[in-house]
Amino acid sequence: MNFLSNKYARLLTLVLLVQAGTYYAVAMRTEITPAVAPLSQFPTVSKEWRMTRDLPLEKETLDVLKADDTLNREYTAASGASAYFFIAFFKTQRKGQAPHSPKNCLPGAGWTPLEDTKISIPVPGWPEPIVTNKFVVQHGSDKSVTLYWYQSHNRVIASEYSAKFWLVADAIRYQRSDTAIVKVVVPVQGNNVDAATAIGINLVQSVFPDVMKQLPL
Repeated sequence: MNFLSNKYARLLTLVLLVQAGTYYAVAMRTEITPAVAPLSQFPTVSKEWRMTRDLPLEKETLDVLKADDTLNREYTAASGASAYFFIAFFKTQRKGQAPHSPKNCLPGAGWTPLEDTKISIPVPGWPEPIVTNKFVVQHGSDKSVTLYWYQSHNRVIASEYSAKFWLVADAIRYQRSDTAIVKVVVPVQGNNVDAATAIGINLVQSVFPDVMKQLPL
């Protein structure tokens, strides 16, 4: 009873139940996997942002990600600002494939978390601002701002826990478990986190309509 009175224990129990439900809902039923155009076809120009480098991931990284398709690029704005844009798409999560949260990957790679919040970003073609994660990290003298979210079935999700709940709901209702993680990373210049965040928001606003066209509804 003391175990169940602990909120973290209750949360862990809930996550385990969600995972069990996911196994039943997805693994035990025929799954629908939507057709998706290759991410290599994602536009290289979005408003004032232009791709300046395509950055293919190394095989070791791809083996860890287990994504069905990835996009990793550097974009530069007309102002000279630059940022990195990343998408990993998973057409199914029934065999253990799932997006890797930056909150786990970056600290594991030696980056120290400085800020973990959520922000609202008004985007074109969406009825209300989307909510994304804002994750600020530091490694030595380097800092970066990461804005990211999960996207599946015409839905933008910031919370990792909410993403798991929707996974079960979509598996049951639509027999689908496809998802994607969308991420914008901006190096911090002159210790100005606010300026880096503004650059990231601008890139998100520019590419969001193309993201909606690229990923399945």
